[in-house]
Amino acid sequence: MRYDKMSAFIVMDIVREAGKYPNAIHFEIGQPDLPPSPRVKAALQSAVEDNRFSYTESLGLYALREKICQYYRTTYQIDIAPERVLLTPGTSGAFLIAYALTLADGDKLGLTDPSYPCYKNFAHMMEVEPHFIAVDKSSCYQLTVAQLQAQAEKIRALQISSPANPTGNIYSAENLQALNEYCRQHEIAFISDELYHGLVYEEQAATALQFNPDAYVINGFSKYFCMPGARLGWIIVPQHKVREAEIIAQNIFICAPTLSQYGALEAFDHAYLAQIQNTFRERRDYLYNELKQLFTIEFKPQGAFYLWADVSHYTDDSYRFAKEMLAEIQVATTPGIDFGTNGTKHYLRFAYTREIAHMREGVERLKGWLKSKK
Repeated sequence: MRYDKMSAFIVMDIVREAGKYPNAIHFEIGQPDLPPSPRVKAALQSAVEDNRFSYTESLGLYALREKICQYYRTTYQIDIAPERVLLTPGTSGAFLIAYALTLADGDKLGLTDPSYPCYKNFAHMMEVEPHFIAVDKSSCYQLTVAQLQAQAEKIRALQISSPANPTGNIYSAENLQALNEYCRQHEIAFISDELYHGLVYEEQAATALQFNPDAYVINGFSKYFCMPGARLGWIIVPQHKVREAEIIAQNIFICAPTLSQYGALEAFDHAYLAQIQNTFRERRDYLYNELKQLFTIEFKPQGAFYLWADVSHYTDDSYRFAKEMLAEIQVATTPGIDFGTNGTKHYLRFAYTREIAHMREGVERLKGWLKSKK
């Protein structure tokens, strides 16, 4: 494992520094401040009272895997066999399984730049080479088939995220289908991070499984279901990879957290989840309308809970800019360089994961502070 190639997750340093200020405004951290459904809490309490502290099978509770399959039938009108679903310790465990199933030492994993920083770090841990493909506002940060065709290097697996962190864009159904068809034709494994599905605000996001039954699809309970500390994700693997995936899971983590699995049995509370979606839509609309007056916001986020703000009018070093902002007005954001090298030093990521009153205070501080920068 090549730990020496792994980079620090800068946002966690920002979180630690922001913790020194009791009056800090938090735009930095990508976790919901809302609780899960009350039904989840009741299920957790019941599991504790029933002493549900033993391991589950490595694939996870069958009843929960059935509920996930029902979620796909209801949401995307596709049928998945429960044995294809593996429950994992967060989505981190799911990424390790996906990479182990699709890549060998020295193989190339196609990733977009910008993208979530742990992807490349997991790749380095697995002795896999991350191969970055630049995306920008011209394609609404979507990778295209034309870009894949232009790659001289042989990519063994491609990973995209939709909705994406840090940009909040969604891959159109047409583009997602085209990418999957290209990958199937060229024997490239397709890995789709769909963790922010559910947190979409204008139209339903498509899943890669609608176009590719052999796609590796990753999701979890930390964002839409508001259970980040439960550390529970899932991966859907091709039918012929189920046993291999199970063996990998047995050796990496034995099983996902048992109490979290019992709590998640009640997570598919659709009336409650609709409220969660509406709350984040309102927060997005507020912050987008405010920040577009201060920075260049290239498009209104379609999903997740992030705004990708171009701050190059004020600085050519958003990391230094973020540190000054935190020290001088106690407003915490995530520097763009956390997410790659493709022009990212000109960007900050703002998370709208706090209530509007909290964000409003941050916006007012920003307005006064930015006037001094002109």
